[in-house]
Order: sequence, then C-alpha cells, then structure tokens
Amino acid sequence: MTEPTKYTPDSEGEEITWQNGTLVVPDVPIIPFIEGDGVGPDIWLASERVFDAAVKKIFNGQRRVAWLEVLAGEKANAEFGEWLPSETIEAIRNYKVAIKGPLTTPVGGGIRSLNVTLRQVLDLFACVRPVRYITGTPAPVRHPERMNVVIFRENTEDVYAGIEWARGTPQAEKIIEFLSNEMGCRIRPDSGIGVKPMSEFASQRLVRKALQYAVANGRKTLTLVHKGNIMKFTEGAFRDWGYELAEKEFAEQVVTEHAVSGGAARKGKILVNDRIADSVFQQVLTRTDDYDVFATPNLNGDYLSDACAAQVGGLGMAPGANIGDEIACFEATHGTAPKYAGKDVINPSSVILSGAMMFRHLGWGEVAELIESGLERTIRQKKVTYDLARQMEKPNKLKTSQFAGAIIKNF
Repeated sequence: MTEPTKYTPDSEGEEITWQNGTLVVPDVPIIPFIEGDGVGPDIWLASERVFDAAVKKIFNGQRRVAWLEVLAGEKANAEFGEWLPSETIEAIRNYKVAIKGPLTTPVGGGIRSLNVTLRQVLDLFACVRPVRYITGTPAPVRHPERMNVVIFRENTEDVYAGIEWARGTPQAEKIIEFLSNEMGCRIRPDSGIGVKPMSEFASQRLVRKALQYAVANGRKTLTLVHKGNIMKFTEGAFRDWGYELAEKEFAEQVVTEHAVSGGAARKGKILVNDRIADSVFQQVLTRTDDYDVFATPNLNGDYLSDACAAQVGGLGMAPGANIGDEIACFEATHGTAPKYAGKDVINPSSVILSGAMMFRHLGWGEVAELIESGLERTIRQKKVTYDLARQMEKPNKLKTSQFAGAIIKNF
C-alpha cells in the first residue's frame, strides 16, 4: 500500500483489509477521521472520548482504535489550499472504514458538496440512515417510539449526479436548442438545465444492499419509495428494477405486495412493496408502524431521512453512513452550525451514534451496544445539551464535553 504523503498513521496500528467478501479487522485498526467544519471539532473531541472509553471497557485494553486525522473542508483548505486533498480520499480508500463530522457546503456558487464528492469518488453508493427513538428524548409527536426504520438511499445518481448548467451558458443553450429542435420539448430560454440519470445497475445494487440488511436483521418489510407516477422512466423504473431484483435474487426470502394481494401467503417472508414519495411523507406520521426498511432514489431519501429523524428528536440524534462494496464512511447527519463553533454546547449524539454504527460494521457489536445504552441512560437522566434541555422540564443542561463524560459514567 502507498501511504498518503500528508498523513502518518500510528505505528502500532494495522490496516483493515477486505478478504473473501468480508472485513478483516485487527486488534488496533487504523481508522481515518475528519473532525469537520464549524462545530465539528467540538463534537469530534467529545465523541472520540466516548469511543475510546467504550472500546477500553469492553476489551479491557486488548483492543483500541488507532485514529488517523485526515483533512477536508475548511481545515484542509487553510492548511493545503484545497478542500478535499487526494491524500484524504486515498486514506479512506486504503483503510476501508472512516468517520467524519459535518463539512461546509455553500448554497449556489462556490465549491461543490464535499459529502457528495466523497460518495461518488469512493463509490459509496448506499446512504444508510437508521432512525429509532431513544427513550427520554423530547420529540414533537405523541408516539415517537413507533418510529424504527432504516433508510437505504441511492447515493450516486439522480439529480445529485451534478450534471447541470447555469442559465445563459453555452452548454445550457445548446441543450435547450437540442431538446427543442430534436425532441420537440418546450423549455424557456432563461432556464438552468439539470439531468436526472437513474440506471438499472445503481438502482438494483441499492435494493440488493437493503434486502441483504433486511434478511440479516430479521426485518419485516422493504418499501420502494418513488415518484414513478410522474417520472415514469427514472423513478418508475427504480420501482420496477427493485421488484425485478427482489424476485430474481431473493425469491426464497421475500414476497411482493402484488403476490400477497393476489392470494399468495406471506409465510414469514419479507414483504416488498412500494409507495409514492409524497404518500410516504404522510404515512410515516399517520401509519408509522407500517414501515421498516426503505429503499429510495437519492433525492427522496434525503428528504425522507430528515423527516423521519424529526419525529425522534431531530438530526442531532440521527446517525448515518455511506457504504460501498468494501469502503464505509460514517458521519454526522446535521450541518456545521458555525455560530456555535468552539462554544462547547452542541449535541454530539449524531456522531456518537454513527460511531456505534461503525463499531457494529467492524464486528465490535458489544462496543456499539455499550455506547447506545450509555447514551440512552444519560438522556433518561435528563443530562443533556441545550437543544434537548430547552424541551424538557427541569433538565440538567450540560456542555458538549460534559455530556460525553456523563455517557462514559453511565457505561
């Protein structure tokens, strides 16, 4: 392996490798981290303390993580003059597993989303967002405990592919002229133009990943979310390709909604169904219990993940991961909140719970369970950061660093 030139790993650490379709994790794995922009340093410092304490408690010092800081975002730009150094990408590719805080993405002009770039360059095609209620968390709905879903969002295509041209550019004018003259489409000449590609390959590997998860974890349903009633040859095709994949590769484990309505017995199999995107936004509120695992195109999944997270306390409580065939990057799902940077007040739970996902991915499930139980116990004690404290009666409001300490005491 060629070491990234900007970064020097812990001499005691070893690479995670990929052999025979599975991760091989040493006792001291090297795991790159990006602390993130804005509040990123605050929440990473707290999260790392929690991670290290949990690993130490479970393995009694026999295992540990060799953390390797790699740079992206504002810190990388200040130090190296580039927002996403190639060495950072190569480090994540080489070491297989990484974790990151939030990164700055300007609206409109400026740099392209670093998060999207990482997903596309490393082919992290599945954004995985588990959303469940942690007892004691203030929530805006009456029964937040009914929410327990895992969302698999396709990460590389759809309108996030980045194929677009600004109004008035020669490229936009050329596309508009072609569509008008050759395809008979009427498009206003002052339009910006974007392209929405969705392929059978990318759609089916996402559904495959979702079904593999559902089978391995004993989940009951997989719902394909789409807007195929309007976008028939992109989102409608996503639905059709999803059903085709399920019936072809998982015939022994699944049954489709059409087959059940036609009289076929379910017999303990995973039910594969589909729902129109706008209907799902209503039903995750009104029929929350009906949903279990979702597979969605890129844009739908972005919206749906945040909408579900809102029911259980918001993005501050929502973990996430971007996973490919071999590489996985776990991340905070919220933004950088620059006005709170350096104030030691932000809730670090998104990164902490993403870390629990990471440890489960490594096969260190006991570490993940300890982190989750310690976090839940702390929240039940009303020892929380300001975002949760303002919604509670008689809370014990803690700083970010104090919250990490309370979790560790609750292990």
